[in-house]
Amino acid sequence: MLKLRLKRLGKKRSPSYRLVIMENTFRRNGRPIDEVGYYNPITKQYKFDTEKIKKWLGYGVTPTETVSHLLKKAEIIS
Repeated sequence: MLKLRLKRLGKKRSPSYRLVIMENTFRRNGRPIDEVGYYNPITKQYKFDTEKIKKWLGYGVTPTETVSHLLKKAEIIS
């Protein structure tokens, strides 16, 4: 099952995340199928590729709880 989830990057106590499409059985920082954006929780900065996200959601990809909150905040999903 494909999931839309966060992949952690950065160093200790300074995280940044990429929004990726992955199998739910892959490890957190494994190889993604597609990268569709990024999120920096320290500066609250994010950038999402809305066309790709809507395309993947149309294919039946399910976002995690955290990602769904971010997408609602960005007004990509309702």
